Amino acid sequence: MARLSELFLPTLREHPADADALSHRLMVRAGLIRQLGAGLWTYLPAGFRVIRKVEAIVREEIEAIGGQEMLMPVLQPAGLWQRSGRYEIDELFKLRDRRDAELVLALSHEEAITFHIAPEVRSYRELPKILFHIQTKERDEPRPRAGVLRTREFTMKDSYSFDRDEEGLARSYERHIRAYDRIFDRCGLRWYRVASDVGVMGGSGAHEYMAPCGAGENEVALAPGYAANVEIASAEAQRVELPPALDEPREVPTPGLTTVEEVSIALGVPPGAALKAIPVVVEGRGMVMTLLRGDHRLNETKLRNSLGADLRPARAEEIEVEIGPPGVIGPVGAKVNVVKDAAIQGEGYFAGANKPDTHLIGVAPGRDFGFAEADIRSVEAGDLAPGGQPIEIEKAIEIGNIFKLGTRYSKPLGATYLDAEGRERPIVMGSYGIGPARVMAAAIEQRAAERGIVWPAAIAPWQVHVVSIGRGGDEAAAAASKLYEELRESGVEVVLDDREAGPGEKLTDAELLGCPLRVAVGRRALAEGAVEAQLRASGEERKVELAGAAAEVANLAAEIG
Repeated sequence: MARLSELFLPTLREHPADADALSHRLMVRAGLIRQLGAGLWTYLPAGFRVIRKVEAIVREEIEAIGGQEMLMPVLQPAGLWQRSGRYEIDELFKLRDRRDAELVLALSHEEAITFHIAPEVRSYRELPKILFHIQTKERDEPRPRAGVLRTREFTMKDSYSFDRDEEGLARSYERHIRAYDRIFDRCGLRWYRVASDVGVMGGSGAHEYMAPCGAGENEVALAPGYAANVEIASAEAQRVELPPALDEPREVPTPGLTTVEEVSIALGVPPGAALKAIPVVVEGRGMVMTLLRGDHRLNETKLRNSLGADLRPARAEEIEVEIGPPGVIGPVGAKVNVVKDAAIQGEGYFAGANKPDTHLIGVAPGRDFGFAEADIRSVEAGDLAPGGQPIEIEKAIEIGNIFKLGTRYSKPLGATYLDAEGRERPIVMGSYGIGPARVMAAAIEQRAAERGIVWPAAIAPWQVHVVSIGRGGDEAAAAASKLYEELRESGVEVVLDDREAGPGEKLTDAELLGCPLRVAVGRRALAEGAVEAQLRASGEERKVELAGAAAEVANLAAEIG
């Protein structure tokens, strides 16, 4: 059934007041989704058709590389997560049942799949394997935003590879790369595969698939032959002109000046000549002062990975006690450990003097203070990538990720096998995720027109939208209904707007819904023995003769697909 007079498709004339992302606005206006609560979305019939089409493409491509589909529960015993070390993740929903047993709502399924594999796979002859499922996930997201892009409940395709060794994992990983490349091409997306941080998943390596668009919550560093999430990207910093070096630091009065910009203007030097001090409190180590050039930003992911521990920003009262007044702190004379960013080179910097209204000039790292060095900054546009080319920064939506888990889960959960010599070895794993809703949102973000969605043909809810420019019982309505039935019989996915509504409302809703081909059936065109077809992506309009219209429209739809 795909008659709008019967379909649940509640479109809206105006944008939702709280919607910033284009995909959020259009998905609500086009009647694809409705909100149930913060970060909780219901997919209405037309929206769910898109999700199912994405899932069908995913299934085909993962099965093509040997994946076997299964289904695992969302509700899981907490003990598995305690054994893997992931139970303390803040975003993990935790609960107890009536018997007071501890449970979790899974945000991924590494623990569950490893639990199932451990007792069943015993010999090297049973490896490799690829298993996958498409399942609901729950995440205690602190700041849901952008419609379906950052939610507390979502659906993911997770596949897991199980191999004898790292070489086997590399082959499984490469198979998934090929499958993912095909999936996102088939879904009609522009995308990048970028190196990324392993995060809470753990393991030895990871890549993300990113769809560039303005609503993206991630930043991607791009240069010819180089692509990485800004979380881990490294580059050669742009040069900064430093003031002349001094034999030793010298105090200068800076009354009321506390920011890099204010002090650099007062001193007549560029912001990059500042040693910007950002204190953090590191788990198990206490306060650490990080130092960056004044024109750079701290990258907490890099810092966390460098220190191998969790951390948080230091509070003002903690800084006051351990270092000095916030706004005028610096490394010279500070009684805390210092981590200096590797982009700080040379001497002649200015820094806070750790006392009110005072800064130091002529500071030289190494001579005036000790430090540990690490790459802890976020790259900036114009920095040079490892290949020597300037970097561009682009916003993007993460639509998929792949991880080399290694033995991160198999060791704590006891998933081992016997090799050809009878020795027990841990199974080597990989994990591979795709978010169908993110694919849907990214397609809208990348292709939408001013007045509505422009679907890639492969994931459009319907291929053809027939609009009856008439009312029940008249010639146009009868011709539109006949064309609709003929298209259905020929296997075309078609929706008919047969509502008792005016032409303006119907055509506006057709633009919102964004099917690849719109066919308007009205009395004016019928008088000429034709109907009017419009290709949504290009806006091209064609007259199609009424006699044989179903076959011609079906051919047009096939060409678009």
